[in-house]
Amino acid sequence: MSARTKYRKRALDILFESELQGLSLGGSLAGRRQLNDPPVNEYTVQLVEGVVAEQERIDALLAEHARGWTLDRMPGVDRNLLRVAAYEILYVDDVPDAVAVNEAVELARDLSTDESPGFVNGLLSAIVQSKATAAPSE
Repeated sequence: MSARTKYRKRALDILFESELQGLSLGGSLAGRRQLNDPPVNEYTVQLVEGVVAEQERIDALLAEHARGWTLDRMPGVDRNLLRVAAYEILYVDDVPDAVAVNEAVELARDLSTDESPGFVNGLLSAIVQSKATAAPSE
């Protein structure tokens, strides 16, 4: 497993944990950084803080492209995995879109339902496509 894959999974863990504990999105990050076991890398922090900062836009895009699914209806792992990948697609220039999608699909395969990899792939591919056709000012 590559280092960035571990950092993505750790970001997913923190976002998912925050939801399970009824905290705000990313609310468990400070405690995890303080405990630092396992260590919380700066890329993990960037992902969690980025998802929190851009949650409104990310969630709107996910809802727009998740035909027949609301965010609340998605498994928590999928919802937060999609948020991390969408953040990378939209805001992290040194991660190719295809890598962000592939990493998310692989994590869905390892951590979620049998249907999740296809769902994650389809939804993120739609976001990549919408990004490619969006006006430059967006």
